[in-house]
Amino acid sequence: MDDTARPFRGAPSGTAGEIDYRLARRHLVAEYERGRLARSEVCDAHPELVRAAREVGTPTSERCPICTEHDLVLVSYVFGPKLPAFGRCVTTAKELRAFTRQKTGSYVCYVVEVCPACHWNHLARTFSLNPARSA
Repeated sequence: MDDTARPFRGAPSGTAGEIDYRLARRHLVAEYERGRLARSEVCDAHPELVRAAREVGTPTSERCPICTEHDLVLVSYVFGPKLPAFGRCVTTAKELRAFTRQKTGSYVCYVVEVCPACHWNHLARTFSLNPARSA
């Protein structure tokens, strides 16, 4: 994923604690293209994730690697103290920045790419929102 596909401009590439899952994604797509994985095995997004992608996701100009007909959407979730076990879906950069100012605990953002049409989904990257407190 290039920098134009980042969900929020406030979290540039190279953010401390960032983990990028592009290699895992390439491997999974290659296995699908070789016929080693069925479409139902890779297009298995939870209905709530697909709903979040349609309603509040950040559109990209990147085509879905599976159906190749629709653009991917990025959905971001934050996990940390005092949040539900399933995390909190964040929809704006302002909302994301608010977590970086929290004084207690550390928060982690998970960015998932989703195709709302075929239900492909893959964890794109994770990053710490307040890395100084996560050590």
